[in-house]
Parts: sequence; structure tokens; C-alpha cells
Amino acid sequence: MPPLMRCLRRVFSLPLGSPLVALCLLAAALAGCAGPRPVPVSPLVRGMAGQMLLVGFRGAEPGLGAAGELPILRQVVELNLGGVILFDRDVAAGNAERNIRTPEQVARLNAALSTVAREAAMLPLFIALDQEGGRVQRLKPIHGFPDSPAAAQLCPGGDSALAFATGRAVGGTVASVGFNLDFAPVADVNVNPANPVIGGIGRSFSADPHAVAFCAGAFADGLHESGVLTAAKHFPGHGSSTTDSHLGFTDVTSTWTEAELIPFRALMATGQADMIMTAHVFNAHLDPKYPATLSRAVIGGLLRGSMGYDGVVVTDDMQMRAVSAHYGLKEAIRLSIDAGADILLFGNNLEYDPKLPEKALAIIVELVAEGQVSPERIRQSWKRIQTLKSHLNGAAGG
Repeated sequence: MPPLMRCLRRVFSLPLGSPLVALCLLAAALAGCAGPRPVPVSPLVRGMAGQMLLVGFRGAEPGLGAAGELPILRQVVELNLGGVILFDRDVAAGNAERNIRTPEQVARLNAALSTVAREAAMLPLFIALDQEGGRVQRLKPIHGFPDSPAAAQLCPGGDSALAFATGRAVGGTVASVGFNLDFAPVADVNVNPANPVIGGIGRSFSADPHAVAFCAGAFADGLHESGVLTAAKHFPGHGSSTTDSHLGFTDVTSTWTEAELIPFRALMATGQADMIMTAHVFNAHLDPKYPATLSRAVIGGLLRGSMGYDGVVVTDDMQMRAVSAHYGLKEAIRLSIDAGADILLFGNNLEYDPKLPEKALAIIVELVAEGQVSPERIRQSWKRIQTLKSHLNGAAGG
């Protein structure tokens, strides 16, 4: 019997004014205020949680670094990371030195990343990038890669042939240097041509949602032909925004319409979207409190409920100011997991922290230990990730 219970049993046999009565009552009050103690989290659940993280890092050559190799190679194994993302430019440092220099160098880096995961008998590592074409392509001609046109140029008159051919070319390029996941195609409808982050820089295929669905699907088919996974973005639609969610709060309440869901419905129905990437946009009609990435109403209710999607949901970069300026790291992680996100993307580029992967995993484990996230919720996301990774060559299944 716990000491507090023994103490309380004795209380009932003592006079009311006894000092022991007062001590026991105080102990009971303190025990009640303390709340439930954190419970140990099993290594299995910790490993599953690691698969929910997809992170960016600094460094271009796997053999360079303070410890003789890039820290990310160790982090992949020690944290059982689900994936990494590469960039050509280091935003936080304000220079063009990040992960990409030449095709040969990128192939070496990605081969090293794949190898450490395989040798550790992990699930295959997602090795991702944003290679849309136009303004958003990490593999640029300056680094020795072929140029790709923007989405706005790929769907003239609704003809998808060019979109498919470009998707196939992009897929061949990224696969040739070891990438297996392209955060493309953009499924946003060009509602606002002056949109600073979508229409204004040519990232949308069309102002017609059906044309977007058709041409984004063709681009995805081209990527699939090269064995590259896709992520349709940015759910539930970023095309009507007037501000950039990289920079701050982005409200589409008065501009968004349900027509912006049409491309996502189509890509999900045909299996052309291997993942759905969420937007950090706020829409009071869908959720009066949280932006889509952190919203149970948007992800759990609309996407998974009404639209019937049970595949992998990946967040947009959790360090974008639309999230990071308004929510602490632990709160944002808790909300996104509770909302139904499976993979939390941390570009580690808008801000840089070499220990970010460890911190993010520690927070997920802490949330499970505290009972704020259930082990079953972690297992649910792990199963979705495992299923998707089984389509990658060399799936280890562990």
C-alpha cells in the first residue's frame, strides 16, 4: 500500500486536531495538485516517433564535419529519423552554401544518407527536396542541373502533355542523384494572380481548379515514372492568399472557396498524391482558432473525415513564421500531431539549430510520457509512413 494511503487510513483513527491529520491532509492536497506523473516511453514508441520527423541540415560532403562526418548521418540512425530535406541556399546564414553544389556531390551525399539508414536496418529514408520548376527548384542550372519551367507554363489550354513530360524529366533528374520524394506538384488554384507566394511567382498550373487537377496529376505521373514519390500541396489551398505564410500570419477566410479542394480530391482519388502537404493558412470558416497545419477540424475533420483521406499528411515547414511566430515548439508539435499530421517537416533553414532533430524528438516523447499524445496516435502515423515507404526500393520493414 502506498505511504499516503497508509497515512490516510490512520487519519480516521486519530483526533481531528492531531498533527498527523494535518500532515496527511497536506500530503493528499499536494499529491492532487501534482497531477499524473510522466510514464516511461518504450524504445519502440520512440523509434516510431523518429519516423515522424523530416529535417534539414547543413553540409554538402558526408565526410566533412567536426566528428569526421556530417552530424546528420549520426542523427539519422540514433533518432531513427524518417527523412531529410536538402536545400541549395542557406537562408539563416544568408549564403548559397547549403547542401547542393554539383550533381556528383549531391549523389555522394544522398548515397551516404541512404546507406546509413540501410545499414542500421531502418525503414528507407525519405530524401526530399522542392523541385517544382521555375522559381522553386533546388537543383538549378548554376549547379549543373537542367532548368525546369514553372507550373504556370506547363498547362496551355488545359493540355497536360507538357506537364507530364516536365514531370518525367524532373523525376529523372532528382532520382539520378538519389532523391525519392519531391514536394510537388502544387495543387493550389491561381485564385489571386498577385499572390506573393503562389500565383505571383508562377507556381500554380491554372485558375481553373479542374485544369489544376488534370495538369498536377500529369506532373505527378511523370514523377512516378521515375520512381519518385509526390506530395500535393498546400492543403486546403493557398492560391487565394494575399500574404506569404513564410513571413507571418496568413488569413484566407474572405478569399478561399471550396473549389480550391477540387485538385486535392482528384489527386487523392487517382493515387497521384503520395502525401498531402498542409498549408499554414488560417480560415475561420474551417477553424476559428488554428491554421490548417495545427487544426484538427481541417486535417482530421475535412481531409481525413469528409474527404476520406487515410494516407500520409506532411506539414509545411514548421519554422515558417505563420506557425513559429505564434506558437512555441512544443505547442506546435502537439497541435499538429493531434490534428492528424504524420510527418513534421523542419527545414532547419529559416532558422538553424544543429540539435533541432533531438529537441523535436524529445518533445514528442515528452508529450507521450505526459499523456498529451497517446502511443496509439504515434503508431497510427508510423503505420501510414511504413505503408508508403514499402513502395520505395529496398524497404527494410523495421
